[in-house]
Amino acid sequence: MTKGACEISWFSALCDDDYEFLGVPDEKLKSSWEHCRDIVLQAESGGFDNILLPSGYALGIDTTAFAAAIATLVKRIRLLMAVRIGETWPPQLARQIATIDRILGGRLTVNIISSDMPGETLASAPRYARTVEAMHILKTLLNGEALDHDGEFWKLKLDPPRIGTVSGKAPQLYFGGLSPDAREAAARGCDVYLMWPDRQEAVREIIADMTARAAKHGRTLRFGYRAHVVVRDTEAEARTAADRLLSKLDAQTGAAIKAKSLDSTSAGVNAQVALREAASDDGYAEENLWTGIGRARSGCGAAIVGDPDQVLAKLESYRAMGIEAFILSGYPHAAEADLFARHVLPRIDHGPLV
Repeated sequence: MTKGACEISWFSALCDDDYEFLGVPDEKLKSSWEHCRDIVLQAESGGFDNILLPSGYALGIDTTAFAAAIATLVKRIRLLMAVRIGETWPPQLARQIATIDRILGGRLTVNIISSDMPGETLASAPRYARTVEAMHILKTLLNGEALDHDGEFWKLKLDPPRIGTVSGKAPQLYFGGLSPDAREAAARGCDVYLMWPDRQEAVREIIADMTARAAKHGRTLRFGYRAHVVVRDTEAEARTAADRLLSKLDAQTGAAIKAKSLDSTSAGVNAQVALREAASDDGYAEENLWTGIGRARSGCGAAIVGDPDQVLAKLESYRAMGIEAFILSGYPHAAEADLFARHVLPRIDHGPLV
């Protein structure tokens, strides 16, 4: 990554989140090895730097197994493998991360999700405290250091696993969350703090807050932005394409899709709801930021919509604030990846986040 460059990532729909029309299931777009493999290969051939492999216990296919398999097929692109801390034993996860990184030739990054154990519910403060412990354990073992950890959730005295990453260091940990507990966990343990779409003044406020929080722990953070994108030759065509996505959605179906997600009541999701409710009648929260996707999706619920110049300008405005990594997606994912790769990506100074 050259100075001033940013990382541009795409998204593979492992969690049953690919549509031509939001809320209308399509067998050809259902989460499967074949479909998600093809999205990753499309992103690699298009020139993206990294690709998020999301994880949801109740949705789609297993992320770690998929990452190990797709790692044997890709030649250049990085993988951003999501892991749900509530479902893992950190020393075993460290071995899995190191193994997949070896298969990839050193190109694995990790998205930490502060999840519950399936079937259980842990309050916010202890759940994020458990995540901080997990990040510490992972970093210690993957840095090749002996672990002597006496925590609330794990008490472990272990040598590092025999197999380590190609670099000999822990991969970068990406992490997102808006609640006070989440922000504190990020400040203490992650490397790249991810944000969902919001108005630009809110993005600036979050960056300032997280920079200050990390500094209290003697740390610095890098910042990432997760958003959908709809790019077409003209703004009118892009808006028409965005409207088409919702043209077959009814409110009941949209609510049901959102309720399936295990994070459907989180602070971040509530912020996306508030963004959508404050938007204009046509769903735009600010220029070129459209909130309609949030009507049928828990989590990241807004898209950058416009012609290539407008989409590029929007991304550049975030970069000017300090965003160094973008995780983008669009519907259907393979088709929109191709459009972005042809019309916007060549005009951005980009490369892997190192």
